[in-house]
Amino acid sequence: MAKIIHTMIRVQELERSLRFYADALHLSVSHRLDFPDFSLVYLRNEQNDFEIELTWNKGRDTPYSHGDGYGHVAVAVEDLDAEHARMTAAGIQPAPIKEFRRNEELLARFFFIQDPDGYKIEVLQRTGHYV
Repeated sequence: MAKIIHTMIRVQELERSLRFYADALHLSVSHRLDFPDFSLVYLRNEQNDFEIELTWNKGRDTPYSHGDGYGHVAVAVEDLDAEHARMTAAGIQPAPIKEFRRNEELLARFFFIQDPDGYKIEVLQRTGHYV
């Protein structure tokens, strides 16, 4: 059976992205592979064995296009309101908290942030399906 281990995104400025993921999601470098033309940097925290792989192609000046197929990466947190306030204070500019309901049943509480390269990240309250 397959185990999902990471998702890869391409970043324009590696140090800027490393700061963002550390500040926003408390992710730190778990593994790094540097090559002459590119670097692969894997991020995680103590909550995860799944990683985000940042791929930095050295010398690229033009931003990457996300096309119309990319959606988002999602994370779950214990206290959504506290995380929203913390990220706001850190200058991350989270979107407003929203609630997703079916009839009167609350299915999810969440907000979105964007990393420096425009990748969307959904931050969900850890409850229900998103434990």
